[in-house]
Amino acid sequence: MPFYQKRGKIPQKKHTAFRDGNKNLFWEELISRNGFSHMYSNVYHINPPTAVKNLGSKTKNEIHVIEKINKHYHLKTSNIQSKGNAVSARKTLFLNTDLVISKCHVDRSMDTLYKNAYADELLFISSGDGTLQTNFGSFDIVYGDYVVIPRGVIWKMKINSPLKVLVIESKEPIETPERYRNKFGQLLEHSPYTERDIITPQNDEPTLEKNTLIDVKYGECFQSYEYQNHPFDIIGWDGYYYPWKLNIKDFMPITGKIHQPPPVHQTFQSKGFVVCSFVPRLYDYHKNSIPAPYAHSNVDSEEIIYYVDGKFMSRKGVEPESITYHPMGLTHGPQPGKIEESIGAKETNEFAVMIDTFKPVHLTTDSQKVEDEKYIYSWSS
Repeated sequence: MPFYQKRGKIPQKKHTAFRDGNKNLFWEELISRNGFSHMYSNVYHINPPTAVKNLGSKTKNEIHVIEKINKHYHLKTSNIQSKGNAVSARKTLFLNTDLVISKCHVDRSMDTLYKNAYADELLFISSGDGTLQTNFGSFDIVYGDYVVIPRGVIWKMKINSPLKVLVIESKEPIETPERYRNKFGQLLEHSPYTERDIITPQNDEPTLEKNTLIDVKYGECFQSYEYQNHPFDIIGWDGYYYPWKLNIKDFMPITGKIHQPPPVHQTFQSKGFVVCSFVPRLYDYHKNSIPAPYAHSNVDSEEIIYYVDGKFMSRKGVEPESITYHPMGLTHGPQPGKIEESIGAKETNEFAVMIDTFKPVHLTTDSQKVEDEKYIYSWSS
């Protein structure tokens, strides 16, 4: 879980009169989960954060679901026809009642602020770089970053070079794995990453612009609002609720004498799915170990892997930005020759992101456009 942070100027006590040099009150805003019973932050605005000047248009983001054949899928997402900013460029590939998975090829910065009201977002940056600007401050984003943006955070992205981004929108909070935390929430000694690896926003000067547009996403709909004051007019905040990032290169893999199962690679959890990171690591060291994973029948989960970089040991025909999807009810595993080929190997240099969902996912017309239809036959000798 995130840890306590403080930025800028705040009063000694919450909910007390806090004034500027001219005796004007600052405006306190509480941003909290589960009403008043969970994680929260208190932020302090120069101007009222509630002043809506104009109600803008409402639009719907149409997602077209296809009738899925229960088979193994390979999507070559580098071929997706996508352009725009970090919101408009999204092409939805998978979805269920817990999450939406999209890919976007970002070639321009955002002009308008954005807030997702119904979902936490996890952005994985597989190429490019830029800056994430939020109401809690800003940080740079680079290749390999996982960016966690809790719902309600207001942000926009400035790009320095075009980005390729894998996006997960989650109905429930995206958290650090519970088994890697002690009872105080601190990451344990044997966790594959620690608080030192987590980057939180740096403090920015308050923005005093007027008449600011914010696009707010409610499920499949976007509602535009024009506010009298800019939401980044914040002079200070403190708490546990804010955006943060972790780079996949800072994930320290857990290895063993024989093959370790995917849960040792877990990086995030939510109620309906987990996210794992496959990173360069030494292979198993038993004299007869088989580094390649064994065949596996998914009976309670669906496996989606986004291949980022390196040589992918257990698959042939995949490339950077490939996605494989192995649904419930079908056995999957290394393709012919890959098990024998792995014996005696000492290490792997792959980077990949795995999403295991606990409910079946739907595919879309956008995923259908980049499907490698021969993949289902790639286990045949």
